[in-house]
Amino acid sequence: MTRVFFDNAATTPIHPEVVMVMAKCLSDVYGNPSSTHSYGREAKGQLEESRRSIAKILGAKPSEIFFTSCGTESNNTILRSAVRNAEISEIWTTPIEHPSIFQTSQHICSDIPVRYLELNPNGSVNLGSLEKDLIAVSKKVLVSVMHANNEVGVLNDLKAISELCQKYHALLHSDMVQTMGHLPINYQEIKVDFASASAHKFHGPKGVGFMFIRQPNQIESFITGGSQERGNRSGTENLASIVGMTKALELATANIPQDINHLNHLRTKLISKLKASFPTMSFLTELDQSLCTIVSAVFPPEFDSEMLLFQLDMKGIACSGGSACSSGANKASHVLAHFQLPEGSKVVRFSFSKFNTEKEIDFCIEGIKQIASERGQNC
Repeated sequence: MTRVFFDNAATTPIHPEVVMVMAKCLSDVYGNPSSTHSYGREAKGQLEESRRSIAKILGAKPSEIFFTSCGTESNNTILRSAVRNAEISEIWTTPIEHPSIFQTSQHICSDIPVRYLELNPNGSVNLGSLEKDLIAVSKKVLVSVMHANNEVGVLNDLKAISELCQKYHALLHSDMVQTMGHLPINYQEIKVDFASASAHKFHGPKGVGFMFIRQPNQIESFITGGSQERGNRSGTENLASIVGMTKALELATANIPQDINHLNHLRTKLISKLKASFPTMSFLTELDQSLCTIVSAVFPPEFDSEMLLFQLDMKGIACSGGSACSSGANKASHVLAHFQLPEGSKVVRFSFSKFNTEKEIDFCIEGIKQIASERGQNC
């Protein structure tokens, strides 16, 4: 059976070259990087070479890169550390952040005030409102804003936000899990103080990520009990995965302009074909306002919203979605709730990688047409 994978915002297929370097590391470099003998020094050498390589790609210092298990751990570490930092009096974030920010901020709001920023209709941060808030505040705040939303793909102007935060002496954290390896990112140009990334979003292994912490900012370790990562993250480093993540980022950033063009072509083709076949179908974000990997389609009533994802999977189309129902088990996510969709709507997220093809778009369209036809026959 033919199958297509259009759920790359959830995870990406690992690059074959990444598998190769990880296998070599697993078989040849098995020392503990914290050990002082030759095996440990060899492992430590590869660990620090990975740190240097990632830092060079991102315009950072090696000492500003800290390895973690994933973006969620990185986000938790940074937010929870801000609570323990006496200089931070408030956390400002948005109501459509990833759960690792949205839920974490709710958990810690009893210890430190959390404010939700005003958004534009498309879900991006309203820069004018943010500046007014920054002018008015007398406390030191940490602003936490996603570079691109994981459900609908809306992009924030992170460079402009970072300039505002610098101007008014606020710290800025960004969850860059969706954009790392897909958009050009240079921390000399985008002046975030903290950032989070996860390897499996750019064709690396699952279970490894990193934090960027701009000097002289410091955090307190979220995981304690060791001195690894210069005391900022205890636990023996997952060396093979770190080596794999480094190779994945090198490959992902090698041809970003060409990859963006390819992905935008796939998105344009999918949207145009869906509109041609189903004129009442709508889309949550415009192409020029959203990440090149994501299309969020609002399916019309002729589709069975309760069964749509299952039906797509049965046709060999892997994607994800969220219901806009107002109650029950299918209650909308906090992200989709922002868009105030009609009750019963079904949002399907199609997310692509550079390995997807036009033929796969055609296959997907035919599958959706079949689902609509079968639905009409059953009705």
